[in-house]
Amino acid sequence: MVDLVVRNVLVEGYRTAVDIAVEEGRIVGISQVVPSRETDPDAEIIDGKGALLTPGFVESHIHLDKACILDRCRNETGMLEGAIASVVVAKKNFDRDDVYARGRKFIEKAIVEGTNAMRTHVEINPVIGLKGFEAVKQLKADYTWALDLQICVFPRDELTNLPGTRELLEQALDAGADLLGGCPYTDTDPAAQIRILFEMACRHDVDLDFHLDFDLDPTGGDLREVARQTVAFGWQGRVTIGHVTKLSAMPRAQLMDMAEVMKQAGVALTVLPATDLFLMGRDHDHLVPCGVSPAHVLHRHGVCCTVATNNVLNLFTPYGDCSLPRIANLYANVQQLSTQEELGACFAMVTSEPDRLIRRNARIEPGAPATFIELPAASGGQAVAEIARPLWGMKSGRMTFVRPEAELRFPGNPIARAPQA
Repeated sequence: MVDLVVRNVLVEGYRTAVDIAVEEGRIVGISQVVPSRETDPDAEIIDGKGALLTPGFVESHIHLDKACILDRCRNETGMLEGAIASVVVAKKNFDRDDVYARGRKFIEKAIVEGTNAMRTHVEINPVIGLKGFEAVKQLKADYTWALDLQICVFPRDELTNLPGTRELLEQALDAGADLLGGCPYTDTDPAAQIRILFEMACRHDVDLDFHLDFDLDPTGGDLREVARQTVAFGWQGRVTIGHVTKLSAMPRAQLMDMAEVMKQAGVALTVLPATDLFLMGRDHDHLVPCGVSPAHVLHRHGVCCTVATNNVLNLFTPYGDCSLPRIANLYANVQQLSTQEELGACFAMVTSEPDRLIRRNARIEPGAPATFIELPAASGGQAVAEIARPLWGMKSGRMTFVRPEAELRFPGNPIARAPQA
């Protein structure tokens, strides 16, 4: 028995609007006419009104454990180093309940903005121990009804010379962390950290996601070493690098050389435009460099590229509303992209590309879970251009949020009463 029909929606791969039939949380048919099977007279009917249906946004790089701490930190220098130093102090007061409460606030906002899958980085060190991980693990369990949450544990600070950190990472992986991250530029021996993390990832059979090359010097860096070890360990297609603002400072020939290195090694790129814009180029008083790496160029070259939020309401990014269309629009503005093809690529970098990165592979097709959101747009490119806010979303056939449509009050319409206190 078909128990839900979503009528008149636009879906990628179909030339005209279609109807989608859902049975027990899964798509059982897509056609211009509901499939010829018995429909329960009590089946729910949703009129899509010709809007776009998409599997949903995927947040490929966020720090839930550091979200919403702007009121307890202050960056005296404005530079990356100042933000790191201040947050190190703030982390001493983090506890499980605190991390859970702030992470919950972000997740609930993200759900309403159409995000239904997420990869969060969680810091592991002897100061905070596993408190942050335990809180986020609980969030993963509590919000599985609305989104799929992947937990990446990583040493934000020293690894090679900080006793206890390796053991804590091992404990987190044994306790259910999904993958392992790293931050080589904060280590006294970056190459050694990279090697240690690859060895650990191989032992636990998990993917890797590095914070990498967060500067504007086109020379040096750790990207080639990560690519080399990716091939050496046979981890192609299982490694992501984030920020990599160094790429934004490279001449085109050098950039394309690095793109080929990444493509051959199967290393993916995640760009964090809000954070990178805010922190990079602060030593310039004119012609300030944006520091946002051109992911679209690497995307065209065959590298898996995503655009993500990184932080909200903290010293690394002191603003944000958890909207990935807004982040994609910001990226398009910075990179001066405007054609439908270019904007469509930006949309892909917050939907299908990060979906591939986290290996969810969500699709709107018969047999797949009825997990999708509806956007007031005719295409992904339009959704990016207009920063479209989703109207509703569901996971496995269950509605997870609904956003009431705005209503204009033209002259002569009944005047809505103000809400009573």
